[in-house]
Amino acid sequence: SIAILLYLVQKFKTPDHWYPSDLQKRARVDEYLSWQHANIRTKGSKLFLIKALLPLLTSQPLPPEKLEFATEELNVALKQFEEKFLQDKPFIAGSEISLADLVAVVELMQPVCAGYDLFEERPKLKEWRRRVEEALGKQLFQEAHEEIMNIKNL
Repeated sequence: SIAILLYLVQKFKTPDHWYPSDLQKRARVDEYLSWQHANIRTKGSKLFLIKALLPLLTSQPLPPEKLEFATEELNVALKQFEEKFLQDKPFIAGSEISLADLVAVVELMQPVCAGYDLFEERPKLKEWRRRVEEALGKQLFQEAHEEIMNIKNL
């Protein structure tokens, strides 16, 4: 939950880049954290549900038109993410990683885990993911996604 992340950042006095004290940078983080609920989270989770979980639970593939619609919705949100939030910056709030980047990459990895590589044809997004992974540490990034990456093996 966003509320829990914000609480932890303030309680444990984490490095400033996670939730910047600079009001403009903080506003950028807050803006993304508010926007993502109805956009990246909703659309990415829907695609994950349709592409991975429902077929797993029902043992039936879903109609292609449902998958196509969910994919189109996510693609619109991804375009907005690139244009409005990433722009030409290394990270959402500027030159350093923040909670916004952490939340974004977690949500974007769900469709990837379901077999939809949304980074493949988006160089800007792919490079942003690489920077986020590098900032977090490659091993930690892989460890954090290990279970969900194996969803199709259930």
